[in-house]
Amino acid sequence: MGNVREWWHGLIVYQVYPMSFQDSDGDGVGDIRGVIDRLEYIQNLGVNMIWLNPIFKSPKVDNGYDISDFLEIDPIFGTMAEVEELILEAHKRGIKVIFDFVMNHTSDQHPWFQEALKGKGSPYRDYYIWADGKNGGKDLPNNWESFFTGTVWEKEPSGEQYYFHLFAKEMPDLNWANPEVRRAMVDIAFFWLDKGVDGFRLDAFIHLQKEEGFPDVGGLGEGEIGLAEKYYANLPKINEYMKFFTSTLRERYPDTFIVGEAASATVELARSYTDPIVGGCDTVITFRYFTMDEKSKDPRLSSNMQKTKLLYGAFKKNLQEWQQAMADVGGPTLYWNNHDMARVVSRIGDDSTHRDNSAKMLAALMYLQKGIPFILNGEELGMKNLYLNDIRDFKSPEAQTFYKEALALGYSVEAALYNLRESSKDASRGAMQWDDSAYAGFSTVAPWSGVNVEAEYNVAAEEADPGSILHFYRKVLNLKKTDLFVEGDYRLWATHDDFFVYERVIDKQVGLVICNVTDQPKEFVLPLLGQHGYRQLLLQNEGNRLEGETLYLAPYGAAVFQTVYNS
Repeated sequence: MGNVREWWHGLIVYQVYPMSFQDSDGDGVGDIRGVIDRLEYIQNLGVNMIWLNPIFKSPKVDNGYDISDFLEIDPIFGTMAEVEELILEAHKRGIKVIFDFVMNHTSDQHPWFQEALKGKGSPYRDYYIWADGKNGGKDLPNNWESFFTGTVWEKEPSGEQYYFHLFAKEMPDLNWANPEVRRAMVDIAFFWLDKGVDGFRLDAFIHLQKEEGFPDVGGLGEGEIGLAEKYYANLPKINEYMKFFTSTLRERYPDTFIVGEAASATVELARSYTDPIVGGCDTVITFRYFTMDEKSKDPRLSSNMQKTKLLYGAFKKNLQEWQQAMADVGGPTLYWNNHDMARVVSRIGDDSTHRDNSAKMLAALMYLQKGIPFILNGEELGMKNLYLNDIRDFKSPEAQTFYKEALALGYSVEAALYNLRESSKDASRGAMQWDDSAYAGFSTVAPWSGVNVEAEYNVAAEEADPGSILHFYRKVLNLKKTDLFVEGDYRLWATHDDFFVYERVIDKQVGLVICNVTDQPKEFVLPLLGQHGYRQLLLQNEGNRLEGETLYLAPYGAAVFQTVYNS
């Protein structure tokens, strides 16, 4: 590793959730033609790569992450010809395309699994993970809990063994210890690279190895189950599998971009996964940045489904640690949102009183750091959480489980729904807001997901308003393309937790990003420059003013300065 600038250090990635982006054929579901129709908008935002969530054939138990055919496009999204057209048209505009690559599991409808169910003699049996039950088959093989609640084991329909599923029971895990599985997944990746795809976001790759022997989690009572991350996350062979996968692809396609979803990875693991000798990912996405206020939550209920505040002190410390560790490999991934998280302006900002300023401040705070921005479609508009007023409108199994458990504990229906509206991933999947027509310009019929129709927060309205969140995002991303904000060193300032302040430094240039992360006005005194430099205001949101060396920041105020030193 070293301070070598790779081509991908200058990437700005736009995540398109295809089902919610643009419906072109009036069925209420976004599709590939819809993405093609909106490429000019994506290009004008200033990004240079799009990441598409899964568009492959799927029964949609988990919104497409349960794939029944990796080489076929789900008809709900369109055709292979349209995918080829999308790749071609994106490339014409200087936009690379990466696909979600689901490595850990398939759908139970996949032909491999259907063959595996025929018994131990099937050549595909060892493509999946099997175990005998305890006590002559009467009890589960162990006490591990799945990420989607319940046990990780499911009895095969017409046999005696159990198959392993870390997620839903309809999503059996692949057996990466089998070299035939590893080769088959490489062949799938080559199929798409041959089509012109530029790389992959590797879904859940940290779970590919499971502890041999399936030991029980300690400390649980009889019949209890519990999460067993130490037995199925970040185990030693992950890098071996990744190195084989990525190096094989790059023998034919050297510039294949690989971003790994490493939800629970520590800084040390991330360094390992992105080491070109050891791992093979270019960068990884961790879920460890956001330290939320756990004290305000009910410990009896799922932590991820409860509304609370970001602890900025811990958050600054986390980002500083990741910035330091990943500095010489282009920096970490920078993101506020993805399809598994509630919308940032609702989750961390202020989606009522200070919606515009908080959305703009958060953009400057995150994306001008060192690293690769990942922006979820609609974030650049300040899209807030989707308003859902009935538990039947929530699609995720975790939301349904939380609701039942909350009501059983005596929560009112409204209190349970409030937490889900504020925290569940369903809240981030509302249809893209293109205008203020009946279905926000997404479709001519009601979207599958629901939609917020808002007069001010849509593409048409924000295009027409030079002071909009959309225009601010474009300015941030324009700055992000400069050497200062791509390659400059990152230096966090020690400040009160009401502020988030950092420098980017390259040669004799210094970028200074000052953010007020509160809903109150604040004063910040700028350092004296002396006679050797001049300070230029590059960007700010609304309501701030500079008097002498004192910067008066509005609630959620943000300002970006550049100082050039003469000597």
